[in-house]
Amino acid sequence: MTAATHSTLFPRVPETADAVLDGLDPEQREVALALGGPVCVLAGAGTGKTRAITHRIAYGVRAGVLQPAGVLAVTFTNRAAGEMRGRLRQLGAGGVQARTFHSAALRQLQFFWPKAVGGELPRLLERKVQLVAEAAARCRIRLDRNELRDVTGEIEWAKVTQTVPADYPAVVAKSHRDAPRDPAEIGQIYATYEQLKRDRSVIDFEDVLLLTVGILQDRHDIADQVRRQYQHFVVDEYQDVSPLQQRLLDLWLGDRDSLCVVGDASQTIYSFTGATPDHLLNFRTRHPGATVVKLVRDYRSTPQVVHLANGLLSQARGRAAEHRLELISQRDPGPEPVYAEYADEPAEAEGTARRVRDLVAAGVPAGEIAVLYRINAQSEVYEQALADAGVPYQLRGAERFFERQEVREAGIALRGAARAGGNDSLLDDAEDLPAQVRAVLSTKGWTTEPPAGSGAVRDRWESLAALVRLAEDFARARPGATLSDLVAELDERAAAQHAPTVQGVTLASLHAAKGLEWDAVFLVGLTEGMMPITYAKTDEQVEEERRLLYVGVTRARVHLTLSWSLSRSPGGRPSRRPTRFLKGLRPGSGALGTLGQGGGVRSSVERGSADGRRRTRGPVRCRVCGTTLTEAGAMKLMRCEDCPSDMDEGLYERLRDWRAERAGELGQPAYCVFTDKTLMAIAERVPATGGELASISGVGTRKLNRFGADVLAICAGEEGGTGVGED
Repeated sequence: MTAATHSTLFPRVPETADAVLDGLDPEQREVALALGGPVCVLAGAGTGKTRAITHRIAYGVRAGVLQPAGVLAVTFTNRAAGEMRGRLRQLGAGGVQARTFHSAALRQLQFFWPKAVGGELPRLLERKVQLVAEAAARCRIRLDRNELRDVTGEIEWAKVTQTVPADYPAVVAKSHRDAPRDPAEIGQIYATYEQLKRDRSVIDFEDVLLLTVGILQDRHDIADQVRRQYQHFVVDEYQDVSPLQQRLLDLWLGDRDSLCVVGDASQTIYSFTGATPDHLLNFRTRHPGATVVKLVRDYRSTPQVVHLANGLLSQARGRAAEHRLELISQRDPGPEPVYAEYADEPAEAEGTARRVRDLVAAGVPAGEIAVLYRINAQSEVYEQALADAGVPYQLRGAERFFERQEVREAGIALRGAARAGGNDSLLDDAEDLPAQVRAVLSTKGWTTEPPAGSGAVRDRWESLAALVRLAEDFARARPGATLSDLVAELDERAAAQHAPTVQGVTLASLHAAKGLEWDAVFLVGLTEGMMPITYAKTDEQVEEERRLLYVGVTRARVHLTLSWSLSRSPGGRPSRRPTRFLKGLRPGSGALGTLGQGGGVRSSVERGSADGRRRTRGPVRCRVCGTTLTEAGAMKLMRCEDCPSDMDEGLYERLRDWRAERAGELGQPAYCVFTDKTLMAIAERVPATGGELASISGVGTRKLNRFGADVLAICAGEEGGTGVGED
């Protein structure tokens, strides 16, 4: 037996049932020992809930109380189910079934369909969008690509909430749900879609649950067979179950109570998909004799992060808030959360990128850092800022900004309008560049006012609105710029961000971050209108936004930065306000929350700098014409984009060749060495000393140490670089 067998990659299987309990804290141990009757585990973020329930199952199996084949553990993602199966194998309980609700239901449906219905199970639709499009066409309702996605989502919501087509409009009105189109139209499309499925003998993903429920309700012999197979059930993330999933679980159980559920009402953030915490909150009412165990020892986050998380929930309202858990950090103290206020969005993105770069330089792996935002349309400015700072990044749960369908379509439309010039009637009444862009993008779905509600239509509008804002900023920085100039700028930005995916800083929405954790987390754009989002109207919707921020905070292990900007663009009116959810928690926002066991409150608000020093930065002026610069690329060059350049073209090409070679050696995209703009600035100023090189934006101490010797050698006319530098 090699030493590797004892490593964390190959942990030793516990020799006895009692050994399975080793290392559990008192509450986790209580969960593991509660093998009889209904059990409800209320588990806060980072408290080791998966550890508790897998050890519970393994202990029951190893002690002979539970039969491996008689246990069904269900959760919501394939990743979570796979993790559970892996842990159970390591604990000597490999025969236990750990599946998603849909996977478990599909397996039963395939097995029992010939007996219950006869013949083969209808084909499963992999993508229902095409059939929804056909249903809309038959109803003479025209849907664009994004509306089609939204209507498809509405049909899915209706089915998991067990709403039939005829009842859909009334249910929408009663629940105050923002439908993407007239509810009567959606109800009509929904009914036609269901008819098309029946005509073609196909079923969709939601039908898997519905049909399994139907068979178990109608065929008691089949229901009895399933119940003989599975005597014990475990449900993870119970706050996310839909009414349809709860109905299936009830049928699996029958009149038994051998059930263990695990959840946290404070992490309910998917109500728009039909998830509801009501089943978790009502568990003790439905099962009066249930054993209830609370896991509140937080092993993920420092006391400082935990204190902020507790403070957020202390202000929450509503039924879920009444069952909140007060977390107690089990980690050593760490740095206080940083609250950073910036003048505008570009400054916030650049400041965030500088902080990220400093953390990486201090030894925090880039893969252990995340920048989290409310909506995917916010990613572009952070993609650009990280690229300019030479920090590799990867997007999670979303396409890169310039790869999104609506952004590509907008680029094609703008390019066509630029070629047509004065011959495009769309531009007849457009007096300046922003007006021209607004006119062109109005044909692609942009309007002066955002659409109501969330969903694909809103996401599309946000992406187009980001392009409109970019055009406004571009015109402000370059008076007299044409539509062709803007198209060239967009092409340059897109090219800079089409680098291969690398292991780097994670950019993700708060929803996509659920279930993940990092050493350092940056929560950005925390202003009213974005957090809570502007279309959160009801008290219940606002409270879900608070829970979303809570989920973001609890993703951080050690370093946490929360930031906002006072205006959208440089020079704009500072009219924005930080999110209401931080009131009483961030310095200067009223009385601070009482100090709990999570940690102290000594944080301060920093204003727009990466090192925490308060700075008053005057306007940056073009070194050629003296005009005030506002665009990041121009500020890096210290001149207007269209002012004459004194760049040494030969030096620039040598620097590009060197950069390509170094990037290849490091296995990174070229922009992680230096961006094109930084190389241009070097070729224009031809630094002779380390100090002169360090003064160029985009270099900094880390890159000076790493690449400075090479760059100065090239600038001095030596053949190639030295090939050395501190890595």
